[in-house]
Amino acid sequence: MALEPEAGADAEEGDRLGRQLRQQLRSLDVDRVTPIGAGEAPMGSKGDVAAIGEWLVTLSSSGGVVATLVATIRDWLGRREAGHTITLTIDGDSLELDGATVAERAELIDTFVRRHQTA
Repeated sequence: MALEPEAGADAEEGDRLGRQLRQQLRSLDVDRVTPIGAGEAPMGSKGDVAAIGEWLVTLSSSGGVVATLVATIRDWLGRREAGHTITLTIDGDSLELDGATVAERAELIDTFVRRHQTA
C-alpha cells in the first residue's frame, strides 16, 4: 500500500499524513503494518515524501478484512480536502483511490473487494 500526498506537499506533511493513516490501519484486525523503505534515514533528515508512505499491511485470516481495510482508507481520504492518492495492491492487482466521485469510487472498490474477498 502506498500513500502519495498531494502535489506540493513537503516531507513533514507526508510524514504527518503517514503517521495518521498508519495509526488508523493498526486499529483494524491486521497482523502488522510495516513501513517499506530503503533503510534508515540519516539522523535529523526529513526523508523522501515518496518513501515515507509505503507499507506492507499483513492481513489477518478472518473474513471481511479486505473490505474493512478499503473502507478505512476511503473514509480516511474522505476526511481530507487535499488531493492525496492511496494505492492498494493485492497479488499484483492495484486499486488507486483519489479524487474520484463517490459513485465511481464505490464501483471501483466493490469490484476490487469482490476479487480479493475470502469466503
